[in-house]
Amino acid sequence: MSDVYDLHIDTDVTVQLSDCGWEDAKAVFDVLDATYRLEDVATSGPQAATGPSPTVWTATFDTAGGEHRKTSPAPLSAMVGVTLTGGYHAVDEVEKVLAAGFDVQSRHTVSGDQEKEARLLLASR
Repeated sequence: MSDVYDLHIDTDVTVQLSDCGWEDAKAVFDVLDATYRLEDVATSGPQAATGPSPTVWTATFDTAGGEHRKTSPAPLSAMVGVTLTGGYHAVDEVEKVLAAGFDVQSRHTVSGDQEKEARLLLASR
């Protein structure tokens, strides 16, 4: 196996959720966590915060060796903006998992030399 896969460079996908509350962010992250290993979450315990909620929630998932369990559709209170950043194949895989749990609209995709960024809108089915 190459050093790239040993370091999870091409298999990690950063997921940024915008303009949503903790409950909706948790619903999206739970769908992904059922399939992939959660590497990192940028916010800690915001549901207990007393001030205004953050507008962006960030987590990183390792798509290598995902369990690919069937995902039930998750309810969302409103549309959620999602930005996925990572290797081409890894981002495509995360999009498929999200499509199993939500109604997904592709908004914009930018392809770079080694990475892909996909912007989506998620809604309940």
